[in-house]
Amino acid sequence: MKIIDKYILKRYLITFTVMLLLFIPIGIVIDVSEKVNRMIERKAPFNEIVVYYGDFIVYFANLLFPIFLFLSVIWFTSKLANNTEIIAILSSGISFKRFLRPFLLGATIVCVFALLMGFFIVPKANKGFLDFRTTYLSGNNNKTMETTDIFRQISDGEYIYISNYNYQSKTGFNFTYEKFKDNILVEKIVSNRIKYDEKTKKYSLFNYVKRSVGKNDDILDIQDKKIVDFSFEPDELTPLFYIAETMTIGDL
Repeated sequence: MKIIDKYILKRYLITFTVMLLLFIPIGIVIDVSEKVNRMIERKAPFNEIVVYYGDFIVYFANLLFPIFLFLSVIWFTSKLANNTEIIAILSSGISFKRFLRPFLLGATIVCVFALLMGFFIVPKANKGFLDFRTTYLSGNNNKTMETTDIFRQISDGEYIYISNYNYQSKTGFNFTYEKFKDNILVEKIVSNRIKYDEKTKKYSLFNYVKRSVGKNDDILDIQDKKIVDFSFEPDELTPLFYIAETMTIGDL
């Protein structure tokens, strides 16, 4: 690498880093001014706020990488042109293609760094960032993220329905399970509440009612509480965009 390459690459990366570091505090100040009232209202703990803004920096920086990569090229190149450095470089016999090489190298370094962040670091930051927002900054009165009217086909002939699902407590309400064979209903389970136990990897159903459909009559099984091992995972009940943003490339 020649002196001209080191000079342009160094100035290019420094310009990109400085612009990024200057705008991140601005983003934090704007975010604080918009959300401070909700944080106070929801009584968000200070340590969780600090962790949230640590995750916010990673999330915000990753979001701004493309635009600041573009702006840093314009800013740095315009300074070179203003100082007549480009004229001196071209007059020395260096072509435009050769002049472009350190820019491409700098963009490649930033691109690789952004990819590594997006694959491994940003998903973990996204999880903390989104968890805090859904817990303390949600626009509704509910303090946790909920999904409503969830329909899923968990296997061939097996369907579930939940009217409301709470992501953090892993609790659902008005649960229904239906099993079909040759398009005929053979089994139906109804429960007022379903809760997932992470230790046993099973579900607890409250006010459990199971109806096994027969040819001549049905068989009812009614219990206050029933432990059931279903084939679906609780993550399948959360919004797809939420799950995707919090998974590393290996998980995806």
